[in-house]
Amino acid sequence: MRRNMIETVMGGVVLIVAGFFLFFAYTSAGIQGQADGKEYWGKFHNIGSLQVGADVKIAGIKVGSVVKQELSSRDLLPVVYIRVSPQIKLTKDAMAKVVSEGLLGGTYLSLEQGKAEAIILTDGEIKRTEGPFGLEQIIGEFIFSKPEAEE
Repeated sequence: MRRNMIETVMGGVVLIVAGFFLFFAYTSAGIQGQADGKEYWGKFHNIGSLQVGADVKIAGIKVGSVVKQELSSRDLLPVVYIRVSPQIKLTKDAMAKVVSEGLLGGTYLSLEQGKAEAIILTDGEIKRTEGPFGLEQIIGEFIFSKPEAEE
């Protein structure tokens, strides 16, 4: 009987510790609820390897994440939906770029503010977008570029 009581208490302690670690992981990950923040979207010609859950950064600082991707039925362009912190105020001429973190790194969406005196964009479409410019494009342009004729 005593052994069953010890096992029960130890099981309870293990569950409490596991719950503590889950709570700590959740709070330290900075996960925000879906309703927090402002939602924007933009149409791109190419999004490369950008995935749902990828970071959205301004000047290298994370301000949000990619929440959804879809293909526009009208013009077959990828549409990327992002959610950014409510404190961030984008202007109507803001620009969204798909950027690579390095040779082996992933991709993220970089936001660049427009002119300071421009109108603040509420939830809506980011008109200026730019797809990824990868290393393979640079190498391809170098390899397949036509050499200049020698005189």
